[in-house]
Amino acid sequence: MFAMLQPSNNRLVEGNPDASVRVLIYEDLQCGDCAVLRKMLDDHLLPAYREQVAVEHRDFPLPKHSWARLAAVAARFFAQRDSVVGLEFRRYLLADFRSISMMDFGDRLREFAAAHGVDGMEAIAALGDADLQAAVEQDYQEGVARGVAKTPTVFIGENVLIEKFSPADLAGTIERALKEAA
Repeated sequence: MFAMLQPSNNRLVEGNPDASVRVLIYEDLQCGDCAVLRKMLDDHLLPAYREQVAVEHRDFPLPKHSWARLAAVAARFFAQRDSVVGLEFRRYLLADFRSISMMDFGDRLREFAAAHGVDGMEAIAALGDADLQAAVEQDYQEGVARGVAKTPTVFIGENVLIEKFSPADLAGTIERALKEAA
C-alpha cells in the first residue's frame, strides 16, 4: 500500500504521485457512498492503476454529517505524522461509519491513535488545530467553487463522477484519461 503526503499541497495521494493522470476525490468520511468508493479503490482501481494514476483525497465534509468535519481534521493530523496511518484512519472511518456517533467519536479517535502508537490526547487536541481546520475548509471551498455538492465527487481530467457509479464507470473514465495523456 503506497500513500504519501504531497508536500506542496499537504494532500494525501495514493498511487503514483508523479502520474500525469490525477483522480481528485472530494469525500466525506461519514458518507456511505464514499465508503463504497473506498472499497472500489482498494478492490479495483488501485490494483489495476497504482503506477499510472495519482489518487488525491480532498475533504468535503457535508454539513448534514455530525462528525465528518472532525474526522477530516483528524485524518489530516494522522497523515501529517505518517501518510500510511492517515490513509488507514480514512479506511477505518469509512469501514465503520455506521457504528460511529458524535457521542463516541472522541473515544474511537483515541482508540485508533493508541493502536497506531499515537497519544490519544494529542489526537483529540489536534481537532482544535486552526491550521488543520483551515486546510479542511480550503478543500471544502475549492470543492464548492468547482460545483461539488454531493460526495463522493471524482474529477478525472474534465470528467466528473458524482455520488453513485460503478467500478466499470471509474475504470472507463481512467482509461480515457490515460489515452488522452499518452
